[in-house]
Amino acid sequence: MDIIIGRGKTARRAYGIDEIALAPGTRTLDPSLADTSWQLGNITREIPIIASAMDSVVDVKMAATLSQLGALGVLNLEGIQTRYQDPEPILERIASVGKTEFVELMQELYAEPIKEELITQRIKEIKDNGGIAAVSLTPAGAQKFATTIKAAAPDLVFVQATVVSTDHLAPDTFTPLDLAEFCQSMPMPVILGNCVTYEVALSLMEAGAAGILVGIGPGAACTSRGVLGIGVPQATAIADCAAARDKFRQNTDKYVPIIADGGIITGGDICKCIACGADAVMIGSPIARAKEAPGREYHWGMATPSPVLPRGTRINVGTTGTIKEILVGPARLDDGTHNLLGALKTSMGTLGAKNLQEMQQVEVVIAPSLLTEGKVYQKAQQLGMGK
Repeated sequence: MDIIIGRGKTARRAYGIDEIALAPGTRTLDPSLADTSWQLGNITREIPIIASAMDSVVDVKMAATLSQLGALGVLNLEGIQTRYQDPEPILERIASVGKTEFVELMQELYAEPIKEELITQRIKEIKDNGGIAAVSLTPAGAQKFATTIKAAAPDLVFVQATVVSTDHLAPDTFTPLDLAEFCQSMPMPVILGNCVTYEVALSLMEAGAAGILVGIGPGAACTSRGVLGIGVPQATAIADCAAARDKFRQNTDKYVPIIADGGIITGGDICKCIACGADAVMIGSPIARAKEAPGREYHWGMATPSPVLPRGTRINVGTTGTIKEILVGPARLDDGTHNLLGALKTSMGTLGAKNLQEMQQVEVVIAPSLLTEGKVYQKAQQLGMGK
């Protein structure tokens, strides 16, 4: 039902993942029987978690480690890793600079040109370390480096921007990336995003996307919602885009996975995203807290180094454990940020969902008090859910 904002302006109520809860049904199952596997292109993964293509989250070593654990990491091909032969001192400068000098430093560091030979080198290094080579570029970067990408042959290519659409108007002096042509010309699966609406998700699938990224502005380090005023809360965005996936499958018999991207911190968040229709999630700050993360206890948004309008900031996320502890345990923390796979399996067992497809069908209720009800002592003592 539309809500009247004022004369001539109505709005639809949208929900974030903090406002919903999952209701148990009539069946439960042992968590060991829960199948969390999913497929992206021709690649099958046991863990439906992708580490964000952010310089604080994924480098060559992290990408390889995530692959070995059963997840996936995406390397940013327009970041520090492809601008500098040795990124370590650059990452050290980012971690050590003060708050007031941060944005200017980022703009300076990211002004260094991207080197095509480093694109090829990083992809090779991931493969040589036994990892799945998944890489990310903006539409402009994908257009500029398409030939290099094709020759380097990564396993997956993500084309990402704050908002991506197939209907993009550009000045006469600039020819924008043709997403359909790019997907068709690439010999590997291409994942497109980000979007938050049924119509755009459907159009991206029709363009040939092998996966769709859903989410605008919910990331821990992202400030796009404040700077631009744009975004749709994740629960509603995921459900709308999942409906487009189901419609596309009905029309074509092709299944295009929906990947919830941003605003996901705990195992419970992952469970709720999948219940809303996601096939997997992309997370940044939870992975940035790993001992192996390149950010050195810090995390920053992809649009932070913009030379004209930064839409991200640097946050101190600390280090809470190894990437293995964060993904598959054993958990060292009691707040839901460790053993994310264990949380998903346990939730699926409690809800009686044998696989992710059944998890997408569980009952969702509106529950704005879910995270606060009865938690007065945890909140007062900064424990568990009160942190």
